[in-house]
Amino acid sequence: MARKKKFSAPLTVFLAIVCLVVGCAVGYLGAAMYGAASFKSDEAPRTLVQGEMQIHFLELGNKYTGDCTYIKAGETDILIDAGSKTSSISTISEYINQYVTDGKLEYVIVTHAHQDHYAGFTQLDGSIFDLYEVGTIIDFAMTNQEEKGTNMYSKYLSERADEIEAGAVHYTAAQCIEQNKNVFDLGSGVTMTVLDSYYYTHKAESENDYSVCTLFTYGDYNYLFTGDLEEDGEEYLVEMNSLPEVDLYKAGHHGSKTSSSEALLSVVKPDMVCVCCCAGSSEYTDTDANQFPTQAFIDRVAPYTDKIYVTTLCVDYDAGTFQSMNGNIMVVTTKNGIEVTCGSGDSRVLKEWEWFKEHRTCPDAWK
Repeated sequence: MARKKKFSAPLTVFLAIVCLVVGCAVGYLGAAMYGAASFKSDEAPRTLVQGEMQIHFLELGNKYTGDCTYIKAGETDILIDAGSKTSSISTISEYINQYVTDGKLEYVIVTHAHQDHYAGFTQLDGSIFDLYEVGTIIDFAMTNQEEKGTNMYSKYLSERADEIEAGAVHYTAAQCIEQNKNVFDLGSGVTMTVLDSYYYTHKAESENDYSVCTLFTYGDYNYLFTGDLEEDGEEYLVEMNSLPEVDLYKAGHHGSKTSSSEALLSVVKPDMVCVCCCAGSSEYTDTDANQFPTQAFIDRVAPYTDKIYVTTLCVDYDAGTFQSMNGNIMVVTTKNGIEVTCGSGDSRVLKEWEWFKEHRTCPDAWK
């Protein structure tokens, strides 16, 4: 075996200094090129283990609103949802294949049975389940969908069954709670907690309220995901869990008027919010104020933070044209803090965009 070459102490110190200077310069230029925004606090340094926690909010390659979040915690790969259409599967896989180098997703979380959240798991012969080996599947405990022929829900059950047969472990969110298996150690100091929710075991009028809700914790940092949980479900979420203040909140239900209620926000007090939507899309309503992200959502979040990031902008829904706002949003936490990198190269927060100035009223808290 060849021996490693040794360096003298002065030379070692000199090289270390050079590497530090070059590294800082590269980091600065990279942030400038790729739209990075670092947020530093005057608070005392937080307790944080060595390593990285990466959260990626994905654009889905079409004019439709949908959710797909990829999380890399050390060597553990997690995918939460895979909307918005089956045509998004290739967009999702091409993106996450940059990080998933062994073909395995250790965890897949399917929040609820709406197309814009689980379409990517429903394509027979070619779903996300077919493309990756999955270690553990955690999904919704209840649904208002009925298994009929080859509808989307039936396809999901079929694809999930195939993955389980191939070796995946499966829990519903309710089973995680009932079996006291709701806290998962992801390694590298990261834990994932499946939060308790009333609608894991009770019928809801809205499919959204069946959403699997999760809290990720890394050192003193907290990240909250509530799927499309609506106001009623959020009130139960607060009552049934001891929720911390969070550094990152994925906006409930794409920034709709029916989610991100004051009951939830007043407890978690988010420092940063990421919205997965096609801003200004008329997909669900022609009423401007109610198009994602809604005016009501903005007004409620404004007292807590102005750091709101949005994936996509609808240019012309009828023509099918859209463009990136922040694009794929990557939130990375290291021992030095949280940094946001925007795939579009534009790291402006929502209030700085022309769309916001034309279509939304600026809350007093932001003036």
